[in-house]
Parts: sequence; C-alpha cells; structure tokens
Amino acid sequence: MIGKIERVPLRDVWRNEAFDFTKWLEENIDILNETLDLNLSTAERERSAGTFSVDLVAEDDRGDPVVIENQLERSDHDHLGKILTYLTAIEAKTAVWIVADPRPEHIKAMAWLNESGIASFYLLKVEAVKIGDSEPAPLFTVIVGPSEEGREAGRKKEEFTERYDLRKSFWAQLLDRAKKITKLHSNISPSEYSYISTGSGVSGLSFIYTVTKHGATAELYIDRGKDTEEENKAIFQRLAAHKAQIEEVFGEPLEWRSLEGRRGCRIGKRIDFGGYRDDEEKWPKIHDAMIDAMIRLERAMGPYIKKITI
Repeated sequence: MIGKIERVPLRDVWRNEAFDFTKWLEENIDILNETLDLNLSTAERERSAGTFSVDLVAEDDRGDPVVIENQLERSDHDHLGKILTYLTAIEAKTAVWIVADPRPEHIKAMAWLNESGIASFYLLKVEAVKIGDSEPAPLFTVIVGPSEEGREAGRKKEEFTERYDLRKSFWAQLLDRAKKITKLHSNISPSEYSYISTGSGVSGLSFIYTVTKHGATAELYIDRGKDTEEENKAIFQRLAAHKAQIEEVFGEPLEWRSLEGRRGCRIGKRIDFGGYRDDEEKWPKIHDAMIDAMIRLERAMGPYIKKITI
C-alpha cells in the first residue's frame, strides 16, 4: 500500500520563524546537504553583519561562510536586499534563501545574480509534508541554483554589453569628426549596433557606415523593403552600368555586391586595417579613412542616384 503525501501548513510545524524554524535548521543544517551541492556544517544563528544579524551563517567544506536567510512566507524585496547586504558584510561567496512562496520576479533576480558571477545564489522552497499519521517532515526544492550554463550566459551578456558600449563610443567619435567635414550624417545619433545610416535622397538607398571587430566599410545600401528584390537588383544594375565613371570619380575600385539570394545590394569601400575592437588610439585613423571614403562615395554616386526613377 502506498500512502499519499499531504502538505502541512508551515506555521503548524514551526510557529515562529526565528525561534522555531531557524533554531531547528541550525541543529539540522546537514539536511540542506541532501538538497544542495554543498557540504554545510557549524551553523551559527544571528551572526553579526555590521548593524544587522544574519539568520544563519554556516561553513562549506572549504571553510568559507555561507549566508542563509529564512522566510516562512512569500519572498519579498526586503529579504533579497538583506541577502546582498549580508554577503558583502561577511565577505561570503554563497547565499541560500529559503522561502515558502518564491515570487516570479525574485526567481528571475536570483538567476540573474548567478549569471553575474559575483557569488553563488540558491533559492529554495520549503514545505512541510506528511503521509497518513506520520510526523511532518521538511521538503526542500531548489528553485534557482548556480550552474556553469548560467555563468556562461552571464559572461556572454557581459561580452554583449561591452561590445555595445565599444561600438557606441566608436560611432560617437566618428560622428564628431565627420560633422566637421560633411553634413551627410550630421543628424544621426551614435548607435550600439554595427551600422549607422542616412538617406541618399532616394527611397530605399542609404549611405551606411558599418564596423566589425577588425574592419569597417563605407557603402551605399539598396533595399526598398519587403518583396523588392527584383527592384533592388534593377537599381543595382542601373548603377553598375556606370561603374567605370563612378570608380573614376571615387578614385579607386569599389566592391559591387548584388548579394544573390538576398534582398539588398551593396556598393562600397572596405577598410581593412581596423575596427571597434582595435586600440582606441587607432580609431582616429580608421575614422578618417571611413569618412574620406564616404565623402568620395557620395560624390561619385550622387549624379546617378538622382536619375533613378524606378
């Protein structure tokens, strides 16, 4: 015969969070080891953390402190703030937050904290259960815990943020230099993306700067929108018919890419000696090459773009 698990109200088992549950957990700290990938011991109640007192501070198998905060109710911002305060106050690298009802926003917050890599955060749900007339027993469920996948996601996000910041700084400096020479991109704001663009005066034709880690371009991009591949290719061919004259005015060969199988077309100059990942000391040289190429590209393309009537 198999019994049925029944939930027991937590306050029927531990009437007072501090005097009953926390005291019980101090005496039975090893019970968490069955749930967590930790080996906790020597728990101490109400340990001082500046002007605050931590519910429990245990030690892991390396002797490092582990902060444990208990909440026999729905998780709240106050306790989340306490956990972060206690971590810094006692210089711990692991925190365990035990709650009766974890809010979705706190689940996300703890997962985000794990991604940050500043410490290891565990969010546990505690329940009391019994079978038939048995004594109630604790049931801990890990809702959030650290993982290598989470840390890797955090590292990726950090890389993305750094990339966006670098590109925005790169564009800000380029636009500042460009406005002293040309008005072409004077109304454009710095972007965190890999390109900035401005119109040519003809719908669907834009003068675009692009940048990668170690390269950049100044180009004319042709794309009149959805379902316009044939139209884009026709405009490209119309301009390509004057390739010799355009390149003579530009002063050197250009890259002409009709991008078969793709909607847009590109005509431009590639700058191969640097991008946003290169030392900022190189940026002025890269910017000058991009701006010079853009000015020459607009001058060479302008007369032919004005004649487009498609």
